[in-house]
Amino acid sequence: MLAALALAAASGLAGCTTKRLPTTPSTSPEPRTAKELLAVASIFNRDFAANNVGPVYARWDRRSRNTISEADYVLRHRECPSHPGTPVTESAAPSAGGWWEVHYSVDGVQLTDYWIYQAGGWRFDLVRSNPDAVTLYKLSTAAYMRAGGCAR
Repeated sequence: MLAALALAAASGLAGCTTKRLPTTPSTSPEPRTAKELLAVASIFNRDFAANNVGPVYARWDRRSRNTISEADYVLRHRECPSHPGTPVTESAAPSAGGWWEVHYSVDGVQLTDYWIYQAGGWRFDLVRSNPDAVTLYKLSTAAYMRAGGCAR
């Protein structure tokens, strides 16, 4: 169960909305506001909960993308989908050093994800948000599957 929660939190769950935003920022800058971040994070988390992880990866910041390739990330989640529960967004606010914190809960568990504004758009920082997930993604695919309870 802990491995499943770590996998769920790995991609940062923040709540749901019906507004649909582009997977990645357009050539026009996204507004650098809490309202925009909440909308982006909500779609990001809805995509993760639906195991639509290509768009999730597209929102990762540069540093997080160095953790695992997009192809391997998508493959692992296709082979071992997470079922994190229903995320509820609570707030988004600026923090020190240019970071923004998105506070949310998943089935009553309080969590915080860290986002940063890069190249005109909101980017999720996996490394800062969930270092345990970074450790999981550095495992071989077989070891990752075992940790997630998906080994065959």
